[in-house]
Amino acid sequence: MKPIDDITRDVIGVAMSIHRDLGPGLLESVYEAILAAKLLRMGYKVDRQKQVDIRFEDVHVEGAFRIDILVDDRLVIEIKSLDQLHKVHAKQLLTYLRLMQQPVGLILNFGGETMKEGVRRLVNNHIDSALSAPLREQNIME
Repeated sequence: MKPIDDITRDVIGVAMSIHRDLGPGLLESVYEAILAAKLLRMGYKVDRQKQVDIRFEDVHVEGAFRIDILVDDRLVIEIKSLDQLHKVHAKQLLTYLRLMQQPVGLILNFGGETMKEGVRRLVNNHIDSALSAPLREQNIME
């Protein structure tokens, strides 16, 4: 099984390539489809628009939310195409990670001038990376 940090690096590299070639301004669904196809060609298991059920106390909610992409059943990716990211986007992904008990997530915003400003890595009790802490945001492109 490939380390999550290697998967994360691969995804970011592919996202940067897509952004460099296509630029900003397309719909999120276009970036999502292309990213998923490229990751599949690299040999990754990729689920798009994956519905997630949740249980809260005695209530089961089917399809409570959808995640844009799940890579190798471990890396949650949220695709955006906005002028800029806001704190609510990180909070949303952190909640998804916690509810799904997943270690790492990426927000990839294709709406900026460069991809460098649009990558946010979030961790949920992930210990493979240096300086990891429970549920936190990392701007790894700085």
